[in-house]
Amino acid sequence: MAPYAWIDESDPDQGADAMARTRTAGTVSVPRRPVRPDRSISVWLTAVAIALGVFQLIALPLGLLPRDAAWGWTLVPLTLLTTPFWSLIHEAVHGTLTGKRGLDDRCGRVLAVLYGSPFVLLKAGHLLHHRYSRTRERAEVYDPATTTWLRAALGYYPRLFGGLYLLEVAALLLALLPAAAVRELGRRLDAPETVAGPIFARVGQPGVLRRFRTDAAAIVILYAAALLAYGSHCWMLLAALGGRAVVISWSDNAYHYGTDLDAPRDALNLRLPRPLDALALNFHLHGVHHRHPGLRWYELPDAFRDGGGDYDLGWFAAAGRQIRGPVAAK
Repeated sequence: MAPYAWIDESDPDQGADAMARTRTAGTVSVPRRPVRPDRSISVWLTAVAIALGVFQLIALPLGLLPRDAAWGWTLVPLTLLTTPFWSLIHEAVHGTLTGKRGLDDRCGRVLAVLYGSPFVLLKAGHLLHHRYSRTRERAEVYDPATTTWLRAALGYYPRLFGGLYLLEVAALLLALLPAAAVRELGRRLDAPETVAGPIFARVGQPGVLRRFRTDAAAIVILYAAALLAYGSHCWMLLAALGGRAVVISWSDNAYHYGTDLDAPRDALNLRLPRPLDALALNFHLHGVHHRHPGLRWYELPDAFRDGGGDYDLGWFAAAGRQIRGPVAAK
């Protein structure tokens, strides 16, 4: 049996250890339960995700597109599988993919290379999200005393329509900087309304930056080779990556848009049609996840039902309302 653990998300290194312990101060006690024999499913899903990534970047352009360009349509379902692909990375971030920290980190690094951004960056950013959600991190909120809706919108809408993912990819450039420069950049970017400073400070640590550079090099080599392999069909891969950017960026804040500020543990549980909730690895139960980040994806439905089983909103309604744009702080 494994405990339902509350992650000390303030330390990016502790995410993978959270299943082994519970926080001792100011926690919500969650009873231990038998773990259903589903852990192997995560391992198989990871293997499938890696295989699909290799298919997209290598097998498709080298083996199938030269025979018939119609094979390019397979990129459409692969793009639509962005959410479960990210959900597996998310499990690795929290150390709940296999339950073994070292193995989770290795799986997370492989998946993140296929995703297009180093795992240490994604891990630091997500665990800091758990600490600072609706405090330092509140993507749609602006202060009308210091800026206008229009100025806020100039940053908000590009982020919503793919900009978040593009920023994660653009962060590869950090690999070119010395560790001291990355940390200095973190100090300069540190501000009450962003987590960029702590993320860069984390990446700038020598051991972390070494892993970042290794994975960044792998990403650049892999995607450069993929674009060459696609040749005249490279627009197909670029279109698929554009679709991934929109899915990631549009989904990211849907669980928090318009929710109360200064409440890091609060998030929305969103209703999805039955086949889609399993396909998303229950990522739609985001409120449960924020309260109990140590739960594995297949444990979330039981915890949701035990908490009353009430959805806050439908997923598509929550995602769609983001088009309203920035929200003034109250």
